[in-house]
Amino acid sequence: MAEAGNLRERVKEPPSPLLVESYYRGAVARAQALVFDHEMWAHLAHGLMLERQGVVARPAIAACLAEVLAMAEAGPESVPVDHRQEDLYSYVERRIIAALGPDVGGRLHTGRSRNDLNATTWRMALRSALIEVQRGVLALRATLLRLAEQHAGTVMPGYTHGQHAQPITFGYWLLAAADVLARDQKRLAGAFAHADLCPLGAGALATTAFPLDRAYTAALLGFAAPLDSAYDAVSSRDDALEAAAAMALLMTFLSRLATDLMAWGSWEYGFLELADRHSAVSSIMPQKKNPVALEHAKAAAAMVTGSLGAALAMTKNTGFADVNDAVTAVNEPVLDAAARTRRILALLEEVFAGLTLRPARMAQAAAEGFGTATELADVIVRESGLSFRQAHGIVATVVRQALEQGRAAGSITGAELDAAAEAAGIAPPRLAPALVAAALDPAGNIAGRRVPGGPAPEAMAPALAARRTAWAAESATLQAVEGRLAAARQSCFAAARALVG
Repeated sequence: MAEAGNLRERVKEPPSPLLVESYYRGAVARAQALVFDHEMWAHLAHGLMLERQGVVARPAIAACLAEVLAMAEAGPESVPVDHRQEDLYSYVERRIIAALGPDVGGRLHTGRSRNDLNATTWRMALRSALIEVQRGVLALRATLLRLAEQHAGTVMPGYTHGQHAQPITFGYWLLAAADVLARDQKRLAGAFAHADLCPLGAGALATTAFPLDRAYTAALLGFAAPLDSAYDAVSSRDDALEAAAAMALLMTFLSRLATDLMAWGSWEYGFLELADRHSAVSSIMPQKKNPVALEHAKAAAAMVTGSLGAALAMTKNTGFADVNDAVTAVNEPVLDAAARTRRILALLEEVFAGLTLRPARMAQAAAEGFGTATELADVIVRESGLSFRQAHGIVATVVRQALEQGRAAGSITGAELDAAAEAAGIAPPRLAPALVAAALDPAGNIAGRRVPGGPAPEAMAPALAARRTAWAAESATLQAVEGRLAAARQSCFAAARALVG
């Protein structure tokens, strides 16, 4: 007679030791670490629904749920595992049946498959991970906005194509970074919304003839709603793929920020310095202070991008059905990506908070790099009536001459502009010396850019206020979601204890 609770009756041989080492052992260990609590919660919800619908009598459900509650309290170590089966549920059910016998212990699985159970518990794990990632994004955004306000007047060069472009402030750069992260937040929230749908009750793929109440089960598990199509519920993991894509986009941007900080912290730039706690030293070069935290962040971004690629590759060329490679295997790279993303968000939030800036050096670089040339051309247009293209040519000529002579931007004079214009057959602009000096002042350039979206204080102040308001609203929304899940879990466990008691 087959062992009660053994799901291998269909096959005669135990699993290959190679299959166990390559697949079963790792899969069960990941489930124990990542979904054990979610699975206990799902068992309670399913059992409560079976009793409520009259599918299984109260005494049998009470006995099963008592075992589940005991396992939930004791943790995954309370479930014996011999690695003869591929998933955590097999061992959970075997323990229940060992305690209660197959007649009572075997009733909890009524109207359910491992397909819909596993799809549900891994969605629950992804749901929790996405909340934590969003929390990390909110924390980093808060730090960037605080620093943006603090450094709204810290002048530095702005760059395009790796070359000096126009003067900006460090606060302006930080505000732009926070805006990108705000869009990342929305992408993560969208991924969460698609993961926040409950597959339980879908069965293997076509539901069941038992009168299940899927909406009740979904509510007990804190989901927004059941996932409508049962076939879709057990065959699709676009929720996981979307989450991985959102995290890959986020981490790619964080890598770009790290790249800027690494450059600006070098001797050649000298704009900033990382805190010692985020740096490492050389084993041979005494002067070295290596930006190891930033290098680690960039490497982690590559790993998260690789996780997305792995998950997509697993899904590609699989049938649209419940198959391990497309539906189950994607959990490993996607949740690994979530763990890495959470850690890097926390690390970079700490890195930004610990930066030491060199404002004098930043301002000096902004003055030296001819980033004010655009404003000088604009002044010629405003004051002389020349077209912008004519003014552009005059200033380009004078800048080239200054560079060839090894002179800084501040040395440019009105007489040079007039000479360049006359050489090109253009009426000389004849700017007053004060106008030329003002045009070449980086701080003055910034103050004049008051158009919405610009770096002037008049533009930055309302922008920062709007971002803080949006941050507070998104933080409150996420807090409400966390509250909904916590309340659902508490209610489900309380109902189970009441039924058992």
